[in-house]
Amino acid sequence: MTGNMEKSFNNTFVANGLEREHNRRKDPEWLARKLRDPESVFLPVRQSKVLVTNGEAPTPVLFSPKQLGQYKQTDSGVFLGEREGRAYFAVELEETDFGAFEEAGKFKDLRSVAPLLSREDGAILAYAQALGYWHRRNRFCGVCGARNEIREAGHSLCCVNPECGAAHFPRTDPAIIVLIERGGKCLLGRQQTWARGVYSVLAGFVEPGESTEGAVAREIFEEVGVRVTNIRYHSSQPWPFPCSLMLGFTAEAEDDQITLGDSELEHARWFGRSELLEAVENGAVKLPTPVSISYRLIEEWLEKECRPT
Repeated sequence: MTGNMEKSFNNTFVANGLEREHNRRKDPEWLARKLRDPESVFLPVRQSKVLVTNGEAPTPVLFSPKQLGQYKQTDSGVFLGEREGRAYFAVELEETDFGAFEEAGKFKDLRSVAPLLSREDGAILAYAQALGYWHRRNRFCGVCGARNEIREAGHSLCCVNPECGAAHFPRTDPAIIVLIERGGKCLLGRQQTWARGVYSVLAGFVEPGESTEGAVAREIFEEVGVRVTNIRYHSSQPWPFPCSLMLGFTAEAEDDQITLGDSELEHARWFGRSELLEAVENGAVKLPTPVSISYRLIEEWLEKECRPT
């Protein structure tokens, strides 16, 4: 594994170690056996929170079909994949389910608990959370408004209206995230809603009819008024908050004049490497969460030798 593939593999939420069994999840008989198999496990998802054990080293709370059956029907699980012959399912909970499940652990925001999880556990929970969000938001057909039914072990939904019958599939919103450099400095910005002192690389969603490189150039100019060149792909990261795929890039600025343009950023500025390290050390600047690709882009830039453009 080399190059961009290796960089992406090292991003948080990527390496879940599951075989997704694309063809088998279309087989109702095989799926029914897996739902009853005592070796199968179920991961409860509560809105945007996941169930983990208490303590300093949390792990996902896993329910067997028998254990889950005490609280909820096991035929509602969304198949995630298999690892060493064990099937993993996600279960999206209703409001009335929460109390009973919290006897086994605590529902927590994945973003906050991810640094304490193993890479594999964090990735599986991110996968479960993303599919749970999609199911929660697509209970009814977006074409005619009729109820949707689960197909392909939860990886598609089908409208029950015979005059419609539209098929729906999980959606991922592509977003670009970019480290911009010029003359040995990088450009970081902050939003007003962020915690005090937090600065990050710039990001934005890819719009319809737009390439990822086009989105990089447009977003950066809209946000800070800077034209960029030499746009290079770095790596990608699934980001289930709620359903994005972050596409990481680096780029070079044609000039260093900052003009805030679309009101998305409260402030933006250029940092030299030693300047940024000192600001982080004395607490004047805080970097994004280490589980994010934004942190990895900044970290990798700090480790490079200073090269003027």
